This record gives sequence, structure tokens and C-alpha cells, in this order.
Amino acid sequence: MKKSSFIAMVLGTASGMLFALGMCMALIPEWDMFQPGILFGCAGLLLGLITLLIWRKMEHKAPIRISGKTVCAGLLAVAGALMFGVGLCLSMVWGQMFLGIVLGFLGIGALLCLVPLIKGLKE
Repeated sequence: MKKSSFIAMVLGTASGMLFALGMCMALIPEWDMFQPGILFGCAGLLLGLITLLIWRKMEHKAPIRISGKTVCAGLLAVAGALMFGVGLCLSMVWGQMFLGIVLGFLGIGALLCLVPLIKGLKE
């Protein structure tokens, strides 16, 4: 394993754990930790962005160009992840199973649309 891949894996795991913990803290009412959860979630997102920048620098890749396609893909990724997460919360926390399953499937579908959008379709 290359050094850059190992560092990206460790930092990516840490950022994902921070983000997940923050979202649990914010969305589970029994914990009563909404504001600290938002802070943890934002720290996880920031660490994920820093991880991406560090990995690209270690791989000697060009900086990311911001284009309409990049913005569209980012918005679709955020919308899909939010739909999936809210669907899980509806099912497991708020007891609305049917609506949660439907919203979760829509989120998964949105996330699956990212593959052809980013990579394209080839024969």
C-alpha cells in the first residue's frame, strides 16, 4: 500500500467517524446534544475536505477544477446522502417505516446516479 493511500484511509476513516457521531448526536433526541452534534459533523466534513486536499497533493495531482458538472455532482451527492439519512431516521427513530424506506431508496438511487454522471457510460 502506498503511503498516500494509507494516510488517506486513516484520515478518511477519522472524518467519517466524526461526521457519523455528529449526526447521531444531532438527530437522536434522547441524547439531547444537537449543537455539539452539529459541531462534530462539521469537523468531520472539514477533515474530509482536508484529507482530499492532502491526498491529491501527495499523489501530485492537479487541483480540482470547479465546473458546472462538479457542482451538480456535489449537489446530487449531498441530496442523495441527506435523503438516505433522513429515510433511515424516519424508519428507525421516528417510527414511519414506509416513508423512511421510500425516502431511503430514493437516496440510494440518487447516489447510484453519481457513477454514470462522474465516470460516464461506455460500451
